[in-house]
Amino acid sequence: TQQMRDFLNKIGPQDKVLLIGDTRQHQGVDAGKPFEQLQEAGMRTAQLDQIMRQKDPELRKAVEHLSNNETAIGVEMLSQQGRITEIVDPQERIAAIAKSYAERPENTLIVSPDNASRRAINQAVRQELQALGVVDKTDYSMRVLALRNDMTGADREWASRYEPGDVLHYSRGSKEHGIESRSYARVVSTNPKENLVTVQKQDGQQVTYDPSRLRGIAAYREIEREFAAGDKIQFTAPQRDLQVANRDLGTIQHIGDDGTISVRMDGAKDRIVRFDASQMRHFDHGYAVTSHSSQGLTSERVLVNMDTEVHPELINNRFAYVSVSRASHDAQIY
Repeated sequence: TQQMRDFLNKIGPQDKVLLIGDTRQHQGVDAGKPFEQLQEAGMRTAQLDQIMRQKDPELRKAVEHLSNNETAIGVEMLSQQGRITEIVDPQERIAAIAKSYAERPENTLIVSPDNASRRAINQAVRQELQALGVVDKTDYSMRVLALRNDMTGADREWASRYEPGDVLHYSRGSKEHGIESRSYARVVSTNPKENLVTVQKQDGQQVTYDPSRLRGIAAYREIEREFAAGDKIQFTAPQRDLQVANRDLGTIQHIGDDGTISVRMDGAKDRIVRFDASQMRHFDHGYAVTSHSSQGLTSERVLVNMDTEVHPELINNRFAYVSVSRASHDAQIY
C-alpha cells in the first residue's frame, strides 16, 4: 500500500496508469492489498475471463475451478486426472520430485511453499543432474545473498530485528550518514534500547544510525552455495545494467576461475549475460521456486510440492491456484 501511494504521488494529472493483476493470486509481503482495495473503492476494471495459458483442456478445467475459489472441486479433478501422488515421507517425496525433474528438465519448473523445502529440492535436483552429467561435477563455492523474508517494512525500522552479519542494501542511501545509494554495508552491532544499528560500509568505515529514519533498505543473509556449469539459476533482485528482472531464470554456461559467470537467459530471445559473482550476488539455484516467486512464470510442466504437515498455513487456496496455473501442459502434485 505504501509503495502504491508513493508511486501514485509521483504521477502528474495527465498521466494514465494501467494496473494489471489478479486478486486471487498472492498478496504483497508488506501490509495492505492495494490492487484489491482500489477495485473495492470503484476503480474501473476490464476482466479477462478466458484462460489462455493451459493448452491441456483437462488441466484448464481444473485451473478454472481453482481460480474461482472452488479449490475442493479443482483438487478432485486433478486427482481424477491422475495428477496427484501421495508420498508421506518428506525425503522420499523430495527424491521422487528430483527424479521426475531430471527425467525431463526442459521446460519444467518445481513450485514449493517455503524456502527450506525449496532449498532441499534444489539440492536433490542438482545431485540427480550431476549424476546424469547434465550439470558439471566441478562445483564452485560462492557466497550469495538471500533476502530476509522474515522482515517486513515495519520490522526494518527496529534495531532489534537486525542481526550482526546481515548485509544491507541501500536503494536510496543517506547524505547525512555518508551512505551512497545502491551501496552495501554489513551489520556490526545493534543497540535495541536506543534503537541504533552500527554498520560497516564497503570502504571499511563504520556508521551508527536510527533505522526508523532511513528508507529503502533491504536486509540479506550471506549463504554459501555450490554452482557449476549447467546449473539453472534464478536472479533474486533486478539488475538494471544486466537487463535482468527479479525472478528471471537462466542456465550457467561457464564459470571462470576469477568468478565470472556466463548465463544463457530463459525466453524466446537467445541472450547471454555475464557478471562477477563477487560483486553481483543476487542469485540462487532455480530448479525449485516458491509460489510467490513463480507468479508471472509459465512452464510446460510444473511439479508441485505440497507438504501438508510443515506449513499448513501456506497450503491454501492461493497457493493451489498460483502453483498449478503456472503449467501450460502438465501439472503433477506431490
